[in-house]
Amino acid sequence: MRFEELPIFGVYISPFTAMMVGAWLITIGLRRIASRFGVIDQVWHPALFVFAVYIIVLATMTLVVAR
Repeated sequence: MRFEELPIFGVYISPFTAMMVGAWLITIGLRRIASRFGVIDQVWHPALFVFAVYIIVLATMTLVVAR
């Protein structure tokens, strides 16, 4: 797949920006699931944990789309 700009309401955005928003939405869902099962309470630094999960989701999405 080629990474081409996406026109949204007449404004061209980078496809990576769209993937960042998608990864953040997925991370919000994963964070809610983790807090429901008490995983967030067990980690040393919850914000760092959520950020690491976001980076993992974003990298996975980038690799899947680029393939």
